[in-house]
Amino acid sequence: MGEDFIFGVTSYSDYVVKRRQDELHSVWHYHRIEPRDPQPDQPVKILVDIGCNHRADAVFCYWTTADEQPAGRAGKATCGNVLALEKEVPIWEDLVWGYVDRWVGILPPQADGTQVRYRIEAWDEHQGISAFADHSGADPMQGPPFAFHVDNWQAPDWIRDAIIYQIIVDRFYPGDGQKWKDTNDMGGIFGGTLCGIIDKLPYISSLGFNTLWISPISEGPSSHHYDTTDHRTVAAHFGTNVVFRELVQKAHAMGMRVLLDFVAHATSDQHPFLKSARENRDSPYYPFYIFNQWPDDYDCFFGVKSLPYLNLEYAPARQYIIDSALYWMDYAVDGFRLDYAIKPSRDFWVSLQSALRMVRPDVCTLGEAVTSPEGLRTFEGKLDGCLDFSLADAIRSTFVYQKNDLSFFSQFLDLHERYPTPNFIRPSFIDNHDMNRVLFIADGDIRKVKMAATCQFTLSQPPIVLYGTEVGLSQKVDCRNGLDVVREPMPWDDYQNGDLMKFYRKLCQARSSCPAIRRGSRKTLYVDKSTFVYSKSQGTETCIVVLNVGDKKQILLKTENLSKQYVDMLGEGSYSRTGDALNLKLEPWQASILLPE
Repeated sequence: MGEDFIFGVTSYSDYVVKRRQDELHSVWHYHRIEPRDPQPDQPVKILVDIGCNHRADAVFCYWTTADEQPAGRAGKATCGNVLALEKEVPIWEDLVWGYVDRWVGILPPQADGTQVRYRIEAWDEHQGISAFADHSGADPMQGPPFAFHVDNWQAPDWIRDAIIYQIIVDRFYPGDGQKWKDTNDMGGIFGGTLCGIIDKLPYISSLGFNTLWISPISEGPSSHHYDTTDHRTVAAHFGTNVVFRELVQKAHAMGMRVLLDFVAHATSDQHPFLKSARENRDSPYYPFYIFNQWPDDYDCFFGVKSLPYLNLEYAPARQYIIDSALYWMDYAVDGFRLDYAIKPSRDFWVSLQSALRMVRPDVCTLGEAVTSPEGLRTFEGKLDGCLDFSLADAIRSTFVYQKNDLSFFSQFLDLHERYPTPNFIRPSFIDNHDMNRVLFIADGDIRKVKMAATCQFTLSQPPIVLYGTEVGLSQKVDCRNGLDVVREPMPWDDYQNGDLMKFYRKLCQARSSCPAIRRGSRKTLYVDKSTFVYSKSQGTETCIVVLNVGDKKQILLKTENLSKQYVDMLGEGSYSRTGDALNLKLEPWQASILLPE
């Protein structure tokens, strides 16, 4: 198996270097504020770098707290207020072999519930020209403003205890008494339905999952429905809006939460809004999209013409999407997984989050942002969290590809766990519907899947499991041949790997029964080339996790102040005590989760 594939840019590459060089040449802010999630009555420090391709005699921040866009030029506000920033000591950057000028300013404290929008202008007095931070194009004012919301909101407490099962509706289950459609087209309709999910709720619950992440259900031409033609109507081949309401009600009755996958950034090219905009430039829906040359050249997702971007800076388009999310809130969904969160402005996410929280304070918003940990931090205070692609890459590289040694991985975790603010949620996963399945890249080696899953389930962020991973579902070819190859229909009956399913049930049981696993602090107790041992502690409770990727091993650990008796939740290894020392024995590629009795 060659290099891993993750849809998006997640590692150091020529693209990332070029992008960073462009930033160092530009007027660059990148949502850098301190604190990143401002609370009431806190001043907010903003930072901006003037790159070596720009000259600035002054830097101004235009800001508003009303529902209006800030504007101004040369230090004079035409809408809202203006703040003059102060110059700090210049920074030398080898990557562009030049100086970068750092400017800072302090925005005044605001009351609870205030949404602040702002723009940053670098003003060249000698030439009489402006350049606005992070904006591009001929118009220096092009692009959305920056934004943050002042509040005491925190991610809802329930998400910290979530064990999430991800379902692609069309590929999960047709329903009792129904059969899969006879097709060999991986992009076609296989026949999974919402009734099928209802029928399998007992199965999902029996494994120990307490949260469902359901792929987009809205009407659209594809099998995956990320290309919607109607944000508020369930696709006919999935069922009806009534059936979806029933699904949510029955999941809740079984103690399960529901996260709905929601596409805010785009529609299908078959959406009535785009059809109208392409037929008539005077259509009220023309501003809903971003036309480079009408009627056929419009901005779209990675150049895919069937996924045109919405212009969410146009107020009616923004309101349409917000109202669509609120529509599904009426069905009592508990939150949203927000597709391709990088595209919409942070100003949009602030507006959406505020609207949702006004309806229900415990709603959860999780963005899909394939970006670096630094990029994820720009969503703090705008969403409750983002999926953790960097951790997925690190786990796959360590336990499946074995490119990273365990000492490197231990150090990565030490830093990664401390990087964002504690309130920012980063759900973990070891595969998903846009990357090769973990069993496929492990060349069918179940032991590697178990090791990766044990690590995932014993870290503090909520784990996500893609349907079928728990029973050994793989794929036939690499997903570089098309992402649909990852989305084989769920195997049932005799086609499931019972041993792996039992292992996942034990992982869910361990996580559910031990708050220290879900919420505790992690500490490395021992690490070498083949063995990684760490504790998870909360209050007086401590559990121990042992991962052995090498030869048969015996480990002697000092365990003062730890429980005298443990239960091995996985039952793979053995242990005994000698005074205050714990003797652990594991076969190659075995793991233990030791919980105090």
